[in-house]
Amino acid sequence: MTRTRTSIALVFVVGVLAICFGLPKTVRAQRGSAAITAPSNQTEPRAPAQTTSPSATLAPESVLDNFVWLEGRWRGEWGPRVAEQAWLGPKAGEMLGVFRLAEGDKTLVIELFTLVEKSGGVDLHSRHFTPQLLPWEKSDATLLNLGKFDANKFVFENPRDGMPKRSIFTRIDADTFVARSEIIPESGEIQVIEITYHREKPAPEKPSAGSAGHRKKP
Repeated sequence: MTRTRTSIALVFVVGVLAICFGLPKTVRAQRGSAAITAPSNQTEPRAPAQTTSPSATLAPESVLDNFVWLEGRWRGEWGPRVAEQAWLGPKAGEMLGVFRLAEGDKTLVIELFTLVEKSGGVDLHSRHFTPQLLPWEKSDATLLNLGKFDANKFVFENPRDGMPKRSIFTRIDADTFVARSEIIPESGEIQVIEITYHREKPAPEKPSAGSAGHRKKP
C-alpha cells in the first residue's frame, strides 16, 4: 500500500476515522451521622451545629466521568457500510474503545482509540489498522483535545492538522448518539461525516439445555 493511498482520508467519528472510502482523494450521602443517646439520668449540653465546606464533602468530579454513558456496544450505518464500536468504562484515568467499519463481507478498517484524562480535561487518541493489524499511520496517533462540552455535547479539536479538525459527540438519549467529523484537507472542500449510533442491547439468554432435559418426574 503506497503512502498516497495511506493518506486517503477515511476519517470517521468517535474514533475519528482518518480514512474515508468513497470520498475524493483530497480528503483524508451526604452521610447521616450516627445518633448518640445520652443516659436518661444525665443532661447533655446541646452540641453546636457543625458546618462543613462543600469541598470537604464533595470530591471533585472527574472530567472522564462525563463519558461513562459510552460504555457498551454501538452500531450505526454509513451508506452501505456498517460501523461498530465497543467501549470499556473508565479505569485508571482512561477509557478504551475499538471501532470496525465493514462493507458487505469486507472489513475496511479497524481503529483503536482512548480517552485519556489529563489535568483539567480529556484527550482523544486514535490509530487505524488493517485487519492484519498493520498500522495506517506512520507517525504518531491522531490527537484531539476536549474543548467545549456540556451534559450532551462534547467537542474535540485537533491542534496539529485538519484530519479531522473537529470531532463532536452529541448524545440524543441514553441509547443514541451522533458522531460528527469535520475534515479540512490541505486542498479541496471541507468534508463533514455524521453517523447516528444506537446502543446494542445484549441478546436474551437461551434456556439451558441441561435444565430443560432434566424435568422432574410426576
